[in-house]
Amino acid sequence: MKQFDQILESLNSNQNLAYSLIRAFLGIVLFVRGWILFSNPDAIMVLVSDNQYHMWFSYVTIGHLIGGFFLALGLFSRLGALLQIPILIGAVFVVNEKSLMRGDQSLELAGLVLFLLVICFIFGSGAKSLGSRFNFPNL
Repeated sequence: MKQFDQILESLNSNQNLAYSLIRAFLGIVLFVRGWILFSNPDAIMVLVSDNQYHMWFSYVTIGHLIGGFFLALGLFSRLGALLQIPILIGAVFVVNEKSLMRGDQSLELAGLVLFLLVICFIFGSGAKSLGSRFNFPNL
């Protein structure tokens, strides 16, 4: 029982690390999503009409690349999250509006990513980030 208490104490003392791992993973995943869209522009064509294509392709791709990079490093994480929150709002409420009735999981995944981005926007980079290590502003 004493060993279990020590494990719990160790885990509780590393909560900042847990938040930073979640933030970094989210940033890496969104950066990779941006890279995939950048390397395959036709992937977003399925989601938008022809007259909106260039605007959405540019914003979504650049937002994921820059925002994901900021989140992954823990530099300007609030700005990185803020760049992507409108993209995920669009993914949840426009692109996947009827997804729940089809039974696939894209709506739930987009909702989870949106929730995590809002958390990152509220709480910033966290104690275990590149920004806090070099005393950058927690933007």
